[in-house]
Amino acid sequence: MQAVHFGAGNIGRGFIGALLYQAGYHTTFVDVNDKVIEELNNKQQYNVILAAENKEQLTVKNVSGINSMQNPDSVVAAIEKADIVTTAVGPNILPIIAELIAKGLRARLASNPTELNIIACENMVGGSTLLKEKVMDHVPAEEQEKMATLFGFPDAAVDRIVPNQVNEDLLEVSVEPYYEWVVDRSAIKGEVPNIDGITFVEDLTPYIERKLFTVNTGHTVPAYIGHYMGYKTINEAMHDEKVLEILSGTLNESGEALIQTYGFDRDEHQTYIKKIIGRFQNPYISDEVTRVGRGPIRKLGAKDRLIRPASVYLETTGKEPVFLAKTIAAALSYQFDEDAEAVELQEKVAQQGYEQALQSVSGLEAGSPLVESVMKQLEEIKQLKA
Repeated sequence: MQAVHFGAGNIGRGFIGALLYQAGYHTTFVDVNDKVIEELNNKQQYNVILAAENKEQLTVKNVSGINSMQNPDSVVAAIEKADIVTTAVGPNILPIIAELIAKGLRARLASNPTELNIIACENMVGGSTLLKEKVMDHVPAEEQEKMATLFGFPDAAVDRIVPNQVNEDLLEVSVEPYYEWVVDRSAIKGEVPNIDGITFVEDLTPYIERKLFTVNTGHTVPAYIGHYMGYKTINEAMHDEKVLEILSGTLNESGEALIQTYGFDRDEHQTYIKKIIGRFQNPYISDEVTRVGRGPIRKLGAKDRLIRPASVYLETTGKEPVFLAKTIAAALSYQFDEDAEAVELQEKVAQQGYEQALQSVSGLEAGSPLVESVMKQLEEIKQLKA
């Protein structure tokens, strides 16, 4: 079986590539990093190390690489013959690779018109849907109907922490033991791929929001609260009882929003929360707070990990989201000169004040109860520095 995977970075190799190998695929990695592609073709294998005390190792074999800048025709040929196509390139890169994927699918339509599923494994909602939209921009109208019949773009929710790392072996990658890869079964074309590690579900939305409201929301607490308190790493922040208290409170609030909206079992979700907190406490995957907190404007967006759960909590319970508001306040106060969004956010605060700056980036209206809660918590969090 043949897999084509766009993105030969740490997530691509350490997460998606590893599971594809274990499922029996030969994986062709597509990337623009010539050194990584050259190493993949020379070694045809690499090691994945589990970031845990015993450092269990998996050797991923049956791999090769194509530099998409230098050999686009080879990428097209690989897509023609592929049994599955996946991506892990980052949300901003999906539109860039769409044209090449479109060329591959059009060639397949002409030479090998069989079903194929293209799964975007990105840290975003609706990644495959976005990719399909961008791909179709490069497909003539008369071919689009046939494309839609044969080629599936099932959305996915993916979750695995891959710490920032520099290894002597260019291809070696360290990843946390835990992972989750959930895919929308209803959008699959042809046979469902037999990949141990994927959970196929008929409705992906609850799982996307569970991950967003728990993992992504939770990670912002040691990042923004930790940074506010002067900590450099997630691991340092997770040793502070104040941080743990805010984290627990935040995830209880976001969890209640999930339970009220999707009917998740309360005990099962509490178990999930404990597992997520345990992941953040893993000393082998600790990241810098500035890496986890980067892009505060995006993270304060209306549909993202802080404003969205806080708004849903307010709507479903009628209660003030105290801990979520506290975390939002810390994010609104986030200062890091090497982060362009952090600099832009603080410029907004300086020019408009905290309240209007929050409204500007979050889409919240003046007089919103959530805005009022955050303004209150801007004062409360000052005690964390005492």
